[in-house]
Amino acid sequence: MSAHPDLHRDGKEEVVVKEKPDHYDGSDIKVLEGLEAVRMRPGMYIGSTGPRGLHHLVYEVVDNAVDEALAGYCTKIDVTIHEDNSITVIDNGRGIPIDEHPKEKIPTVEVVLTILHAGGKFGGEGYKVSGGLHGVGVSCVNALSTRLEVVVCRDGGKHEIAFERGKTVEKLHRIGDADHTGTMVTFWPDPEIFTDTVVYDYDTLAERFREMAFLNKGLHIQLTDEREHEEDGSFKTESFQYAGGIVDFVTWLNRGKETLNTPIYFTAESAEGTVEVAMQWSTSYSAHGVLAFANNINTHEGGTHLDGFKNALTRTINEYARAHAILKEKDSNLSGDDAREGLAAIVSVKLHDPQFEGQTKTKLGNTEIRGLVQGAVTKGLSEYLEENPAPAKRIISKATQALKAREAARKAREMTRRKGVLDSFSMPGKLADCSSKVASLSEIFIVEGDSAGGSAKQARDRKYQAILPLRGKILNVERAGLHRALSSDTISSLITAIGTNIGEDYNGDAARYHRIIIMTDADVDGAHIRILLLTFFYRYMPDLINRGYIYIAQPPLYGLKKKNSKSGKILKYIYNDEAKDKLMAELDDPDKYDIQRYKGLGEMDPEQLWETTMEPETRTLLQVTIEDAAAAELAVSELMGDQVEPRKEFIQKHALDVRFLDI
Repeated sequence: MSAHPDLHRDGKEEVVVKEKPDHYDGSDIKVLEGLEAVRMRPGMYIGSTGPRGLHHLVYEVVDNAVDEALAGYCTKIDVTIHEDNSITVIDNGRGIPIDEHPKEKIPTVEVVLTILHAGGKFGGEGYKVSGGLHGVGVSCVNALSTRLEVVVCRDGGKHEIAFERGKTVEKLHRIGDADHTGTMVTFWPDPEIFTDTVVYDYDTLAERFREMAFLNKGLHIQLTDEREHEEDGSFKTESFQYAGGIVDFVTWLNRGKETLNTPIYFTAESAEGTVEVAMQWSTSYSAHGVLAFANNINTHEGGTHLDGFKNALTRTINEYARAHAILKEKDSNLSGDDAREGLAAIVSVKLHDPQFEGQTKTKLGNTEIRGLVQGAVTKGLSEYLEENPAPAKRIISKATQALKAREAARKAREMTRRKGVLDSFSMPGKLADCSSKVASLSEIFIVEGDSAGGSAKQARDRKYQAILPLRGKILNVERAGLHRALSSDTISSLITAIGTNIGEDYNGDAARYHRIIIMTDADVDGAHIRILLLTFFYRYMPDLINRGYIYIAQPPLYGLKKKNSKSGKILKYIYNDEAKDKLMAELDDPDKYDIQRYKGLGEMDPEQLWETTMEPETRTLLQVTIEDAAAAELAVSELMGDQVEPRKEFIQKHALDVRFLDI
């Protein structure tokens, strides 16, 4: 049996189900009315039914309020997580219209909540600019909630309407007078849809709202969590409001870094839209600090606005360096990576009809915006450099140092190629490769030390599982340049085994494995090695993270066995402290059992390692993603960079969250 969906313009989805090849008539066609299509295939509309999709429901509602702010009518948004994980979003915008819709003959607020693609963003005059990635709006939130209630204040009255799983259960009715305008939406996510968990993560929401506040200068967003109380008994709450907008954003990104200039800011506007740019260099070695947004959407895959920025930046830096004889006639031009090394920048464009493309629909395709960004950056940056010679000299010096390091790294690559280290036919000696040559079916375990490597090699399925043991801790690439990274045998082995190369030679399509699994001990040293590896991938192979190729293995922390058992057989593997405590509480006689704590992978025999950590049918893998590039950039630079104070603050803040510590 097969099913093929077609999404119609009216929001209805037609599903063709073929039971038998010789039986196909009108009775085989089912038309999904209203929001039924959303409930049948929620992943098509919100991305997934896991934590990402669950949080996306909040973003859809908040996006509507932000659209009111972009239109100049909303200044404050309050988001509350209630004890039962329901969500309330309140804004002080104009309020969703409550008059009768001329076509549907029902209140407009009911149209917006029950009909897909209904709203002020689709060809009407409601909004010139709007956010929201998928354009499906709050109707999807309604469809995927057990209940959704809306209170609208406008035209002097307070009006309420309620829905259950997308269907109207309480018609719009007036419940009182109002001397202000705005909208309040409360919804309860449907556990039938979000079967994993219906628990909102405060930090995930906070990071998103901080980003939104940065991108919308002056907008006040407040997040309250009624599930947690402060010492004085009040609810946990946090406010985000930035008078400096994206200037404050780059300052926040560079927190804890030694900077070379005060933030540069410029803006430009045309019939195509508006562009805002803020930028500031630091002594960091990172060349991945440019974040691009289109209508508040983080365009992780880049697009025309980012292309325009990069082209103008590189050309302007080179022209200034040539004009002031910093680059001599015989010197090579600075590359884009040279110009961007140590740069934190925000490129934010607002346009009427954004065209998104790419695998995750986060790549901007509007060609007309490229020229607008390019012109704004060329003019704004040129003027800044000419008017500020001292920081300009520091910025160009930073770029020329990056050029020298890049040339040194190129020579190192050529030398290692001649030695055969980066030759695809000369794999690292410690690599136990798999027999499969199909990358999509192959996986590599990066393991800590020869002991764990030996167990993993015995445990693996050599058809598709490769093992690469690491010797000691790898270099912290956040504190070292590319040329130093390439001089490390451990990093060279890692690059060679994966097959993509790095820097100018990087090619993600050449990856030899589509699952790169970090498998380290469950202790402090193992955690340190894991973060060093993640820092390396984030800085030099971020595309592999975006492709979903990087994973973290989850070995068990404990094994439960009977005391004095001759076989010593493990009855149950336990993966965290909460599960251990729960299991011990459920045992009839806990004294009859021993809990074995696994500090290292080498303590498990190959059979146990396979069963718990490597067998695809029984193992648990955590896929590494970059949900918030700004938060990731800050975390990596704070925790792995040269500045001690931000790291100290982080440790003090999260010390109580440590679940175990080996001393």
